[in-house]
Amino acid sequence: QVQLVESGGGLVQAGGSLSVSCAVSGRTFSSNPMGWFRQAPGKEREFVAAISWSGRNTYYADSVKGRFTISRDNAKNTVYLQMNSLKPEDTAVYYCAAAKTRLDTVFTIAPAYDYWGQGTQVTVSS
Repeated sequence: QVQLVESGGGLVQAGGSLSVSCAVSGRTFSSNPMGWFRQAPGKEREFVAAISWSGRNTYYADSVKGRFTISRDNAKNTVYLQMNSLKPEDTAVYYCAAAKTRLDTVFTIAPAYDYWGQGTQVTVSS
């Protein structure tokens, strides 16, 4: 059974930094695209960042470009999201996702992903 487990969320002041991780178990995802989404209260889930299996291709939502960095360690079956210069509007539950396809590409829409984590809360205080 495939499991994605996020960790590293928490409370941080505006302007601060936080890193969240997503560990995949149950199968190897070293050849699969992965992504991060977030959902704030009362809002729909939105795309944040994506990375291809090789790590050569990354893509970011305009709202986080230049502040967030997605990376992966295929040997550890883990994907990371480093968040800098955090803003109160970044407050949300952050979800990682993995796609079954083995194309070396990125996906920005939720239906492209087949497996999801349970989410980790990130709260940015003003």
